[in-house]
Amino acid sequence: MRFLLCKLGDPNALQDVELAGDVAEFPIRRVSQRDSGNYSCRYSINLNQPIWSEPSNPVELVVAELPETKPSISVSPSGVIAPGAAVTIRCQCQCEARRLFLYKGGIEIRELDAAGDGGEFTIPSARLEDGGVYSCRSRSRSEPPKWSYPSEMVRIIVVELSYPKPSISLRPSWGVALGGAVTVRCRGLYQNVRFLLYKDGNPNVMQDMEPAGDLAEFPIRNVSRRDGGHYSCYYCSKLYPFIWSHPSDPVELVVAEPKPNITLYPSGQVAPGGAVTIWCECWCRGARFLLSKAGDPDARRVMDPMGDVAAFPIRIVSQGDAGNYSCQYSTKWDPPIWSEPSDPVELVVAGATDTSEPGMTLAPPHPGNAGPGTRAEGRKSTSTPHKRDYTRGNIVRLALGAGVLLALALMLAEAAHRWRRGGH
Repeated sequence: MRFLLCKLGDPNALQDVELAGDVAEFPIRRVSQRDSGNYSCRYSINLNQPIWSEPSNPVELVVAELPETKPSISVSPSGVIAPGAAVTIRCQCQCEARRLFLYKGGIEIRELDAAGDGGEFTIPSARLEDGGVYSCRSRSRSEPPKWSYPSEMVRIIVVELSYPKPSISLRPSWGVALGGAVTVRCRGLYQNVRFLLYKDGNPNVMQDMEPAGDLAEFPIRNVSRRDGGHYSCYYCSKLYPFIWSHPSDPVELVVAEPKPNITLYPSGQVAPGGAVTIWCECWCRGARFLLSKAGDPDARRVMDPMGDVAAFPIRIVSQGDAGNYSCQYSTKWDPPIWSEPSDPVELVVAGATDTSEPGMTLAPPHPGNAGPGTRAEGRKSTSTPHKRDYTRGNIVRLALGAGVLLALALMLAEAAHRWRRGGH
């Protein structure tokens, strides 16, 4: 069979192919805007005088511009808004946006020219009907125009604030490490109410719950850095959904970095004058490390390593280096967030040399000695001299020694007597 590919309105785009089967493929390996359009094809039996078929139904090739990155959207003030309050919706985009479009519930409601990297849509006096879900998009002025993806959606709640504020707390209350779990607890003054939790400055994390009693729990099971911040909550009656409480006092969730590991190399005791390195390791990048020694604030050292391991060498170890060390690290943000301290590791330094009189070492104290001031044998001691020991064991030893000496003297005297009798 012989196949012919045609593009509507472009006679230069004709392509044909002859093959043994009944399927022809016409690849376009680098698609451009010129390739967009309607295509159709024909076939014929490969004879000397081919007879062509009717053209196929056309198929349209649409070449679309790649969309730009989606903009971000924020609302001020965040949370629940009282009627009559002024609301600002900001749409921000790092793109070629020259026109911004605001959507409510997926329907375009307003547009404006971008100023710099974004623009603001204002609601001077919020009404109940202004509540809803909003998003925005950007569009370039180029032809054909480039549209961005829609932003994340943000919810605006406009209600009367009449009920007393609820209480809010964290469990555990002292913060949580990365990857840990925490629960935000909101307690109202009435039973069977609806609770709403929001994070200050980020209305995208709003959550609601309808518990059976007066307590709602919002768990965060795998805490990330984004979860840190201030939280507040509201409640409303299920019978009157447009009347809400005043916001609770905010509570701050502090996300702590996990504690690092600390090790010594070499491990075990280190001799004075030797070398040792204290290694601190974390699951982080670009962190700042702080090494501390228990009871010695002057021994602190700071390091900014390239990776996630910091090495603190002690090249000439002395007795003053002995002790317990720990380390922690922080982000380089402003303000920084510090991790928990590592578990302590102990650096043990073996017995040192007394440098006041070279060549002499400190002898261990013995019973009756003055203690550490006593010198080893061969040196004059400053301690009180030993008293003679007249114990029974020593008397026996002295008697045996005297007996041996007496026997030797008698043997020598007998030998001398025989020698003289022999005429020598």
